[in-house]
This record gives sequence, structure tokens and C-alpha cells, in this order.
Amino acid sequence: MLTRLEVQGFKNLLDVRVDFGPFTCIAGANGIGKSNVFDAIEFLSYLATDTLVEASQRVRGASGIRGGDPRDLFWDGYRDHPRRISLAAEMIVPSEVEDDLGAPAKPTTTFLRYELELEYIPPEGESSVGRLILAREELHHINRGDAGKHLRFRHSAKNFRNAVVLGQRRGGAFLSTEKRDSGTVINVHGDGGSFGKPQPRAAARAGRTVLSTVTTNDYPTILAARREMQSWRRLALEPSALRAPDSFGDSRTLGADGRHLAATLFRIANESGRLAGAPDADAVYAQVADRLSDLAAVGVESLRVEPDPVREVFTLFLQERGGLRLPARALSEGTLRFLALCVLLEDPTVTGLICMEEPENGIHPANLPAMVDLVRDLAVDPQEAPDAANPFRQVIINTHAPGVVQLCDSADLLLAEGRSLRASNGSMTTALSLVPFSGSWRATSGEASFSEGDVVAYLVAPPGAQLRLPLDVVG
Repeated sequence: MLTRLEVQGFKNLLDVRVDFGPFTCIAGANGIGKSNVFDAIEFLSYLATDTLVEASQRVRGASGIRGGDPRDLFWDGYRDHPRRISLAAEMIVPSEVEDDLGAPAKPTTTFLRYELELEYIPPEGESSVGRLILAREELHHINRGDAGKHLRFRHSAKNFRNAVVLGQRRGGAFLSTEKRDSGTVINVHGDGGSFGKPQPRAAARAGRTVLSTVTTNDYPTILAARREMQSWRRLALEPSALRAPDSFGDSRTLGADGRHLAATLFRIANESGRLAGAPDADAVYAQVADRLSDLAAVGVESLRVEPDPVREVFTLFLQERGGLRLPARALSEGTLRFLALCVLLEDPTVTGLICMEEPENGIHPANLPAMVDLVRDLAVDPQEAPDAANPFRQVIINTHAPGVVQLCDSADLLLAEGRSLRASNGSMTTALSLVPFSGSWRATSGEASFSEGDVVAYLVAPPGAQLRLPLDVVG
């Protein structure tokens, strides 16, 4: 769970510091840079696996395509000045993970703060290219006694916090940065604290984060942080992927684009029937069909995945109340996207952070309440301990639709807007700012916040439409 993100110098995120709860809605106009927040999270996730070059090429560049110039990632990256990106993430990591060899690893403590700084080195000659280097990397623990100050969203300390914030650390950092005559060194410290000699890694020659190199259970806490960051995903459901057929040999986990929808639901239904106390296959199909029925004008009688042993494919069929039987590929784009989220809701194996852009796309305005309720229900209930019935999931969405904002609790809203800030070179520039609602748990005395009037002015409804703010209802 990503509880706090700090970004300096990444695209138009010149100085963003934001706290996240189980569910967050970032609202703002098109083109203001809301997606850059997801890009920063995605970049951190890639850095937990890939080299610096590979991670930079997987993030959207200035033109919106991937694989561009690494300078696209920096604020004002093409001007001749020092370029540096600073990233920090506070996170709750799993209490047990597996290393790359399948061996279990239990972290010493599960509440961590990861910090990273990257620099751009210009090309040295006409035929060379610029490159990224690792300037600083740190991994620290957050004491259980301080957890309440960091987890400011409303939650049960007894049921939730005590279940996810575990362990303690008597020593110092798990990763630390040291400046030596020979250059910058990242020290890897064992879970034993001050016992044992730290392992130095030369930052300039690494070509990747040190965290991404930890693959075995020798350093369980660093490995748990890596696994948590690797679990952060950006969901972009595509109709073509949702309609693609699934063979018996395909993955049975829903892809970020929605691929393997039928195979995933078949796996969930059949696995559930084998677990003690879990619903059987019929009950799983019934739960998905019942949730899909929340969509207006979609009359669902039943829903099922049928394996074809001759063609070795899975097909998801929907039986309408009128008697019509349809394969999933015949459903509308909006219905397919909603169905994919219904399936995701029933999958206890999917944990971690899910980022979704504009979930209202393809959804009729009458179905917005059903969609907002669904994405909110995907997130963990912080009043209860996470378990198979309450998966430890977190959801962040962004939107420019007033209808979505109206349906969100004011405490879950962040307003994305451009604000004037002073850059490191002393000049004034407009950068993205994420502003909480006044009086919500994110709001801090002396810091910027927004009121109901700011939302009305910023997210203008179409002429003649009736705009009703939820802030009047939920406060």
C-alpha cells in the first residue's frame, strides 16, 4: 500500500507531496498533468525490476509515447541546467513474500520509506547519448509507534493497523548512501541491524537501483519493498484485449489491458470451490452476475465461463433475462470494462496498488454511481483486517468528469491544478499541485486546500446540466 508519495523534478511534478488512503480520486481538467502522477508511480514500479534505461523507456514521454529521450522525464529536461529527479514512497509491504527461487522471506518490519535520486548525464560526444545515473538510494523503517502519524486516513488501529504494520527495527537503514573519494556508494544492510558488515555497491556503475538487484531472501525487508513496488499496476482496460479469446495455455490472471478475462474468472470460480469456507463456483458466478446487474439496461440472468476441450478455449457467456445468450465479445465496451472490474473484485490474489484513468469512459451517465461504487469497493476496508474477503488492495483514479466528483466522498478527493512555484534555478514556473478538500484528513494547517466553490469553478458542467456537489451531502 502506497501511503505517501513525494516527487520533485519529474515532468511537471516540481514539488508534489501527497498522502494516499485506500481509495483516492484525483480530479482536474484535461491536459493539466494528472497522468504524470501515475507515471511517477509506474516509474518507481519499473525501477524495482528494470535497469534505469529500460524503466525510463517504459514511461510515457513528452509526446505521449514510450521509449523516448530520458530527458522527457525531467522538469524542463531539454534546457541546459542540472537535471535531478527525487522520489520518495512510504509504503506498507507484505508480511511474507517469495524470492526469485520460490523461498519464503519475512521482512523485519512492514512499514517503510524508500527514497531515490536520479541524475541525467549529458552525452560526452556527438555520437553518444545521455544517460541516467543513481545519485542516492535509501530504505528506512517507520516505527510502529509512529505509524498513526503517517496513516492519517480514517481506519481501525485495532483491526487494520495492527494487522498490517508489523515487526520492529533496532538498527539503522536497510539501504543507505555514502559519498566516498571513489564515488557514491549504496550500502546494503542486513535485517540484523548493526550486526554484520554492510555490502557496498558502486552507484555510478550500477545502471539500476540496488533494490532491484535483491532477488533472494538474504535481505527479506528489501525484497518485500521490491515486491510491493512491483505489484503497483496501471489498469488500462482495452476493448480489443477484453474481447480476445483465451486458450487453455494462456495466463489466468487479468492483464493490465483486460486480457484473459474469461480464463481469470474460470480460475477464480474453480479455485474458490476448493477452499474451506469459500463460495463454490456457482456462487462466484452469481456474485459477478449480481454486480453486473447494477448497470442500468443490462438484464443479467446468469453468467458463466465454459471451457471448450476440442478448441481448448474459454468462452464467457452472459444469459439475459429476455432469453438471449451472448458471448462476452458481443457486449458493449462499457459493459466489458465494468465486467472486468467485477471479476477483479472477486479475485483475492490481486493485491497492491491499482491506478485507473477515467473509469467513467464508455459508461452511460446513469451508470456512473454503479461504476464509482465498484471501483471504491475494490479497495480494502480500513475498518477491518485484510484477508481473502477483504484483499489488501488500494485504488487511485483520476477524472475530469463532474459526475464522478459528485459521487466521491470529499475526504477521498484531491484537486489537480496548476500553481506557480519557484524552480531550483530561481525562475517561476507552473507546476502540478494536488490539493485536498478543506477539513479532510489530508488537509494541513497552513497548506493549500480547496472548497466547494473551487470545484464548481474548476470542473464546469455542460450548459444546462444540474451540478450537485456531494460535499453538501457527505461534508
